[in-house]
Amino acid sequence: MNRNRTRRILTRIIVHVSMMLSIVALISYNSSSAGVDISGNASSLTDEQLLDTIQLLTFQYFWDGAEPVSGMARERFHVDGVYPQDDKHIITSGGGGFGLMALVVGMERGFITREEGIRRLTRIIEFLEKSDRFHGAWPHWLNGETGEVKPFSLKDNGGDLVETAYLVQGLLTVRPYLDAEDAVEAELQKRITRLCDDVEWDWYQKGGGPVLHWHWSPEYEFEMNLNVRGYNECMITYVMGASSNTHPISEDAFHHGWARDGGIKGENYRYDLLLDMNHNGAMEYGGPLFWSHYSYLGLDPRNLKDAYSDYWQHNVNHALINYYHCVENPHNYKGFGENCWGLSASYSLNGYSAHSPARDLGVISPTAALSSFPYTPEQSMKAARYFYDSLGTRVLGPYGFYDAFSLEEDWFPQRYLAIDQGPIVVMIENYRTGLLWDLFMSNEEVQNGLKKLGFSYKADS
Repeated sequence: MNRNRTRRILTRIIVHVSMMLSIVALISYNSSSAGVDISGNASSLTDEQLLDTIQLLTFQYFWDGAEPVSGMARERFHVDGVYPQDDKHIITSGGGGFGLMALVVGMERGFITREEGIRRLTRIIEFLEKSDRFHGAWPHWLNGETGEVKPFSLKDNGGDLVETAYLVQGLLTVRPYLDAEDAVEAELQKRITRLCDDVEWDWYQKGGGPVLHWHWSPEYEFEMNLNVRGYNECMITYVMGASSNTHPISEDAFHHGWARDGGIKGENYRYDLLLDMNHNGAMEYGGPLFWSHYSYLGLDPRNLKDAYSDYWQHNVNHALINYYHCVENPHNYKGFGENCWGLSASYSLNGYSAHSPARDLGVISPTAALSSFPYTPEQSMKAARYFYDSLGTRVLGPYGFYDAFSLEEDWFPQRYLAIDQGPIVVMIENYRTGLLWDLFMSNEEVQNGLKKLGFSYKADS
């Protein structure tokens, strides 16, 4: 324990020095050089120091930038101070799950002390225990001050099963990180288990039907009638449902509902790369890149296979297709290329959009390339260096890289979204150490759930 604590303290000192160096470098060149491609010569940061800096700054979204009462991730943070619907106090359940995983990274890398992290986790667990739930599922949005549901839309004022899956993925990543021999941490483990066991995944099968339903509301019940079918970002919902100790879903729901009785299986080629699953509405190009991020923050795609796909190869090919599209740049957008790439759901020129090769609006979402580090390390590092070294503070703020930008339109909004910042911290860590993958996959109920659904998995050596 003393050796680990010493390592964390030393890591914290090194990373903070790295961040200070990075800020000095930014200040020294940004006023005259921002927006000019200077081929990575703007700062003296090594690649490892740059990753330290990106993780630390982005982690701050979930630390300093968290909603102060609940301790959870705000839905959004606008540096410009302009918010829609006065929602600075609104938190997101799915983004909150990503934030829980970011807290683990923060403790492990020494961005915060373990004691600080445990205090924050305790506050979050207390909030989740008291907040509105609907057959155990949390809503998409919650009032961080009161724990009451905030409707995401007219009929979306109850449980959101997909957002709940992201949150439970985070909880089940935190639980094995805690020390069962420490009384405080052991009690947190028990409370996390109770929260996870309370989710009635089978309720969302709507009377035992062969597919999961995304929403249920006490006022509108299942009127939204949005089935969770693949392939998209939602696979973790079925994995969490099958892994439940108390309210497991049926195996048929996965194969009939998610996999469409085999209709999910495809043979789609782009740039001589195979996507062996049919992406909803995207086909051979693949959907926005968050489809290969959200479900795999804890769920380890390395050596994960089933009757429908080899998930590691699928995710690598998905990221590479996105990259090659930006390099090809069929719309001739300014800036697109091997150093500036990444299409995913984010803020856009007119609101919010799920950017992808099939819906390319000339907007780069930094989370797309940065959260793809495990899949495309060389290409992602080129993007990270370009965003930092060449664009500087045009795209970099207090909580890491801003959500989106467009060189074509000279558009650089200073705004963040939790669901885009979280995967950056987590997936860079998975690239560097595999920490979150190892923790999540160590849960016995997760292994049982995967086996139930027909997955084969071998821990990466």
